[in-house]
Amino acid sequence: MRLGFAGLGVMGFPMAGHLAAAGHDVTVFNRSSDKASRWAATHKGRAASSVLEAAQNAELFFLCVGADDDVRQVVTEALDGLAAGAVVVDHTTTSARLAREMAELCAGRGFSFIDAPVSGGQAGAEAGQLTVMCGAEPVAFAKAEPVISHFAKAVRLMGPAGAGQLTKMVNQICIAGLVQGLAEGLHFARCAGLDPADVYEAISKGAAQSWQMDNRWRTMSEGRFDFGFAVDWMRKDLGLVLEEAQANGARLDVTRLVDGFYAEVQEMGGRRWDTSSLVARLERPN
Repeated sequence: MRLGFAGLGVMGFPMAGHLAAAGHDVTVFNRSSDKASRWAATHKGRAASSVLEAAQNAELFFLCVGADDDVRQVVTEALDGLAAGAVVVDHTTTSARLAREMAELCAGRGFSFIDAPVSGGQAGAEAGQLTVMCGAEPVAFAKAEPVISHFAKAVRLMGPAGAGQLTKMVNQICIAGLVQGLAEGLHFARCAGLDPADVYEAISKGAAQSWQMDNRWRTMSEGRFDFGFAVDWMRKDLGLVLEEAQANGARLDVTRLVDGFYAEVQEMGGRRWDTSSLVARLERPN
């Protein structure tokens, strides 16, 4: 298929690469043109000088950018170039409100829109093992799902426009509380004079086991926080969660508390540290 892809950050760059490796005709755009040129040289695709050029005659147009306003701008620019009946697939984490707005905008021009936020981080994108949660009409999802699967281990339709973003919010709620619990457990172990490695071996095969524990316990204990999903991004996501909760009446006491803890990590200079850096807040000198 002829595909367009806008946004070649730590997620988008490898995601677009998997599409090219699968044999699709991929044209990419990035605000920093050198990154688009590097992608084209690496994956033998084409780099476009504008969103419109990247979208020209595309049957599917992917984007993975920063926030609501970025999505709104990119989608609006892309619509004049797409092939008839094309599907726009947005992998950005945004508000559910924005997803519904973009779905309506695309429908008015004869196109379809899928809000398709991802989970799995940079490592998942590079390995082609992301989890993708989608909000869309079934016909549009059926067209896009086989292509999305080139960089995903799981792709699921959650409901109409906005449902993908709402599901991603649940994902972030669960991660926030889990990482805080992991940070406190590691901190407590140290304060109690226990060896963190021994503690991990003792508890990681029981009820406390989690992906975060298996992949972050060791690096957290070593003070390494360079695994892709930055605190700044998590705070953006949790802001969306708390805004949605205010509208739907959900009580998110722990999520609100952990969002405040991430604000403290930002103040410590950890804006670009990954989300496991919550432990650094607990272990800073008094």
